[in-house]
Amino acid sequence: MDAVKLKELKNFVELCKSNPSVLTDPTLAFFRDYLESLGSFRFVCDLQKSHVDEESDEEIPEKESPSVEEPEEEEEEDEIIESDVELEGETVEPDNDPPQKMGDSSVEVTEESRDASQEAKAKAMEAISEGKLEEAVEHLTEAILLNPLSAIMYGTRATVYIKMKKPNAAIRDANAALEINADSAKGYKARGMARSLLGQWEEAAKDLHVASKLDYDEEISAVLKKVEPNAHKLEEHRRKYDRLRKEREDRKAEKDRQRRRAKAQVSCDSLT
Repeated sequence: MDAVKLKELKNFVELCKSNPSVLTDPTLAFFRDYLESLGSFRFVCDLQKSHVDEESDEEIPEKESPSVEEPEEEEEEDEIIESDVELEGETVEPDNDPPQKMGDSSVEVTEESRDASQEAKAKAMEAISEGKLEEAVEHLTEAILLNPLSAIMYGTRATVYIKMKKPNAAIRDANAALEINADSAKGYKARGMARSLLGQWEEAAKDLHVASKLDYDEEISAVLKKVEPNAHKLEEHRRKYDRLRKEREDRKAEKDRQRRRAKAQVSCDSLT
C-alpha cells in the first residue's frame, strides 16, 4: 500500500479513536456500513444513539427489546430473457470445406514467378467474366502459390469465394491479405462482405467502414446501407439489456444492503 495513503489512514483511525462522533458525518455512511458488516453493531449503535442525544433535547422513551424475527424471504426477480432482434438481409450457412491452399511466405519471389502469377490472375479474371468461378479459384490459387506475398491475389480470390457464397474461405483469404498489407482495402472489403453473409453485422460494418476510408467505391456503400441498420439494432439491443441487467444487479445489491442494515438494527435494539 502507498506509504502516503497508509499514513493518512492511520491519522484517520487516530481521529476516530479520539473523537468517534466524526463517524456520524453523512459522508462517512459507507464506512459505518462497513463497520456493521464486520459485526461492530454495538459500537455503531452507541455512536448513533449518542449522535441523536446530542442533536435532540427531547427525552427518548426506553424501548422494550424487540423479539428477533427471521426476515421474510423475498421473491427472486425473474431472469432477464432477451427478445429476438428483427434483422433484414441475406445470410448463408457457414461453409465448412477444408481450408484452401495458401502460399508459403518463405518462398523467394522472382521476376519470372511474379510475371507467371500475373498471367494466372488474368486467366482468373477471364473465367470470372464467364461465370466460371471454380476455374477462377484454381487460377488464383496458382497465382498465389507463385507470388505468396501479394495481398491483391488473396483479396481477389476472397471476392470469388464471396460470389460462391463461401464466407469462411473468403475471410481466410482476407485475413491473409491483411497480414501482408494492413492497409489492404480489398482485404477489409472482402472480409466485411463475408461477415455480412454470416450475419456478423457489427463486425461487417467495422470492416466496411475501414475499407471505405482506404478506397471508397459504390459497392461498399451499397453493402453498408444493408449492414448498418442491423448493426445499429444489435448495438441498441445489447445496450438495453446491459442496462436492464445492471439495474437488476443494483436492486439486488440495495436489497442485500437494506437486509444487513435491518439485521444490524435488530441487534442494536436488543443491546439497548
